[in-house]
Amino acid sequence: MKLISLKPLIDKDKCIGCGICSKVCPAATISIEDKTACVNEEFCRGCGACEQRCPVYAITMTKLEKPYKVSVNVDDVPYEKIEELCKSAHMHPEQIICFCTTTRAEEVAAAVLKGAKTPEEISRQTGIRMGCKVECIQPILRILKAAGIDPERPNGYQWYGATPTLWDISPEIKEKYKTSGFYFDEDIKIIDKVVKAKGSRGDR
Repeated sequence: MKLISLKPLIDKDKCIGCGICSKVCPAATISIEDKTACVNEEFCRGCGACEQRCPVYAITMTKLEKPYKVSVNVDDVPYEKIEELCKSAHMHPEQIICFCTTTRAEEVAAAVLKGAKTPEEISRQTGIRMGCKVECIQPILRILKAAGIDPERPNGYQWYGATPTLWDISPEIKEKYKTSGFYFDEDIKIIDKVVKAKGSRGDR
């Protein structure tokens, strides 16, 4: 759950239409029209990336009169489907995958199962990536991949790409480093046990 309390205010006299703000927005809510940045406030989640990266200081984050929360209700989707998708992505459903907003894997999975097909849509619905805006792209892409979705990368700097996981390591690499203190298969077994462990929902 994410409390949205800020929005960007653009000084059109200062804006040079460089487009950097649109390229760093994790929710893809900024466009350049007539050489000026324009914000779609309906989808903006007030992360401040645009203000932080504007080279001419044309953007100021201002307080909303009525802050609001964004979240996806996991109870709207059969929980067994959420568990199945999370496990396919090698994650525990109750695992926090965005520490800045305390977004859990189950909420992202629910967003995907309800129709979200891109990291930007997921960010708008759950608030994930609205803190540091760096690491959380990894688990989002993993969950989308587990759902059979291959989103098109936006024309910007929002994505850092997916990094390899234990399950992506080739047999050749495992063999090469098995005598150097790396126990990839053993690590996978341990993590799989954690993923399959019952959480508070599973105990009900």
